[in-house]
Amino acid sequence: MSRLPMKPSASSTAIQEAPYGHQALSAYIRSRFEEFSRSQKDVAQYIVDHLDEAAFQTAEELARRASTSSSTVVRFSQALGFEGFPELQQAAREEYRRRPSGSSNGIAAAAPLFSLDHTEFEAALAADHVNVEDTAHKLSRAGVEAAIDAIASAEKVLIAGTDQMAFFASYLRHLLMLLDLRAEIVASPSQEALGRLSRIDDRTLVIGLSAGRPHPLITRTMKLARHRKAPTLAITDATLSEVARLARIRLYYSSNTPAFVRSHTALLSLIQALAYGVYARDAQQYDVRIKAFRLK
Repeated sequence: MSRLPMKPSASSTAIQEAPYGHQALSAYIRSRFEEFSRSQKDVAQYIVDHLDEAAFQTAEELARRASTSSSTVVRFSQALGFEGFPELQQAAREEYRRRPSGSSNGIAAAAPLFSLDHTEFEAALAADHVNVEDTAHKLSRAGVEAAIDAIASAEKVLIAGTDQMAFFASYLRHLLMLLDLRAEIVASPSQEALGRLSRIDDRTLVIGLSAGRPHPLITRTMKLARHRKAPTLAITDATLSEVARLARIRLYYSSNTPAFVRSHTALLSLIQALAYGVYARDAQQYDVRIKAFRLK
């Protein structure tokens, strides 16, 4: 078991006498805090406040979240007396494992989703949990409000999504139809779908769904909508996606996963939240529409 570097001082002795791992790294960083440079203090503060993330993340990821460089993270580790970041991370993991459940620096907090040594199944669920959080943090309120306004005010909505995205296009259409909004989908280059594309006009809101590289049909749909001056909304997991570039309103979702397919958990949450946003504009009116739709 590795030991934390200690100075021969009273404060160090107090740290050494404490059970190893029970806030040992955090306490040691606090005791040395004023010795660090400004950039190293950014790293120190982030580790103390987010010990669980320091235990999981690479030096590059930690640097990005602390708004500094990976070399600063390494230099900070060495300033503490570790050989490098892996040794500091091991100390963070030791403390994280021994930290009392439900507390963080004396403040009540949620227990970790899974243990550090989680299974592949748990890793996939944990990634979905992070994706929803990342999506929520990346969305702008202005963008979401613009999307809700566009849906609520549209005379008709055309949702384009192929392959895996076809399911989500169909589900979004279902949610909008519950609100008695006119919605159609384009999920394949069939004659019927191409006929729907031919009817796009400036009163049609065109929503393009894509994951990774967009299907040519989705790109074609967005180009046609732009040419016909139709309002457009892109929901995609790639900021550099051509579908996003062609759209007036853009909403991004996170799809990172250790699994062999992209994670669509955040996309599902985003779609449901958009529909609820439309509903919340006039809940009483929409309740009447939903009841009537279910009676049909």
